[in-house]
Amino acid sequence: MTSPLPLQLYSLDPDPALARGVAAALGVALSPLEDRAFEDGEHKLRPLQDPRGSDAFVLHALYGDERFSPQDKLCRLLFLAATLRDHGAARVTAVVPYLAYARKDRQTKPFDPLTLRYVAQLFEAVGTARLIVLEAHNTAALQNAFRIPTTHLDAGAAFAAQVDGWAGAGPLAVASPDPGGVKRAQLWREALELRHGAPVGFAMVDKRRSAGVVSSSGLVAGDVRGSVVLLFDDLIASGDTMRRAALALRDAGARRVVACAAHGLFTGEAARVLADPAIDEVAVTDSVPPFRLPPDAPVRARLRVVSAAPLLAQSISSGLCRAPC
Repeated sequence: MTSPLPLQLYSLDPDPALARGVAAALGVALSPLEDRAFEDGEHKLRPLQDPRGSDAFVLHALYGDERFSPQDKLCRLLFLAATLRDHGAARVTAVVPYLAYARKDRQTKPFDPLTLRYVAQLFEAVGTARLIVLEAHNTAALQNAFRIPTTHLDAGAAFAAQVDGWAGAGPLAVASPDPGGVKRAQLWREALELRHGAPVGFAMVDKRRSAGVVSSSGLVAGDVRGSVVLLFDDLIASGDTMRRAALALRDAGARRVVACAAHGLFTGEAARVLADPAIDEVAVTDSVPPFRLPPDAPVRARLRVVSAAPLLAQSISSGLCRAPC
């Protein structure tokens, strides 16, 4: 039986806690990397071990932070992937817990860009062989945009242990905060029913967006009366979508509302918005550190961050390359 190729795991994240968790789950050390900054703002990324013949994985979440914009991080990821290929890596896989520009996957106005497709073309151009993404905005659009193999990880699996605790507070229901997320929420509901061997309710909250303006009628489709409702979305940005949906679910009789999302961006007034008493708890993965929430923000007392490291490590392990790659 052919053995897997040597595994190299690189991290470009400024906070490598998630990458360290992935490395620990895989039983490997993070591969050393020189990251040299020049006075004009340019950078040089250089692997400090020979990548020849390796199955190389580069982990980088493409959220903007105080130091790098999403496009800065995308460029750095592409440059390192190309460098590893130039120096003989058998295969390079991009592990992207949070994929920037994934929300623009269709044209809704004249002359609109298809940014997700352009990002896909950039990954393909530098020789990336595979992409691993946690909870993309639209799975079908992701898979159609990329010509290389993509692995989409459902974030619901990361919340499994927490759901066991939530289930003890009453009957469970899963809700989508808008019509666009119905499929995502339905799949999680089905997974929870299999895990718990009991029915899990389902609901959808009405939401419309036009010219950047969000409106909601407060309409809830589905019965949530007396239930612990897991309000599930791919990300939380300003928090307003979750707040609107939570208020509607409370009006419909929900006992508790837990706002769950893979990615906690927490932009703008999110700390204030998510402090609304309609939301009992906020749960996100560590794909994006909650650095935008002030340390003394009241919402931090109800914030739960779960690790995506086991999911990412499992995906890496199950897809290890065996020669020839």
